[in-house]
Amino acid sequence: MSKSAPLIELDNIQKTFFSPGGDYLALKGINLTVKKGEFVAIMGPSGSGKSTIMNIMGALDSPTGGTYKLKGKDISNYTNDQLAEIRNKEIGFIFQTFNLLPRTTVLGNVEKPMVYADIPAKERKQRAMKILERLGIADKASNLSNHISGGQIQRVAVARALAMNPAIILADEPTGNLDSKMAYEIMDIIKHLNSKKHTIVLITHENDIAAYAKRIVRLKDGLIESDKVKK
Repeated sequence: MSKSAPLIELDNIQKTFFSPGGDYLALKGINLTVKKGEFVAIMGPSGSGKSTIMNIMGALDSPTGGTYKLKGKDISNYTNDQLAEIRNKEIGFIFQTFNLLPRTTVLGNVEKPMVYADIPAKERKQRAMKILERLGIADKASNLSNHISGGQIQRVAVARALAMNPAIILADEPTGNLDSKMAYEIMDIIKHLNSKKHTIVLITHENDIAAYAKRIVRLKDGLIESDKVKK
């Protein structure tokens, strides 16, 4: 990828969901670029297309029209195996529902993406502990992930997202299951990650959470309604 090329480039992205009851056009031609180091919030009401655009950006789904380039490579028509490799190596996910393995230790959860990438056990542990220390939860490394608080669980989810040093961190309603205090703590962490040059794309419907981002993209009915950089 050249230094001037966008990290993410969506060119006329369309997504149709086909069903016997009738086809549904969820995305109607999205044009969007995200540069390395940006912090972008994508907002919109239910049905606006923000979940669909997140799934395409995250290589969880493919568009039915248009081109998606990640780091300059067109991944629009990648196979499931190729998309799985992209998800593991290039994208760190932070989900509203945490998606941790409950009977696995905190350390084990953070190591999991590195296991899939065949990184040796000693290096996995060193890298995972370093990230947990950075997030202030190294003392919970041996705890089972269902034996810590909600805010700590989400910190573990952030740590797991950082495990492969991904090109992009995709945060899907990351504070949706947290109280206000914990939500702001997590957003402070995400903002700090962005200050360290991590690229963040945040999906949210909450204005106070979106306010942490430097740029806000609003969707409506499968189209971009506005795209504004904060001054």
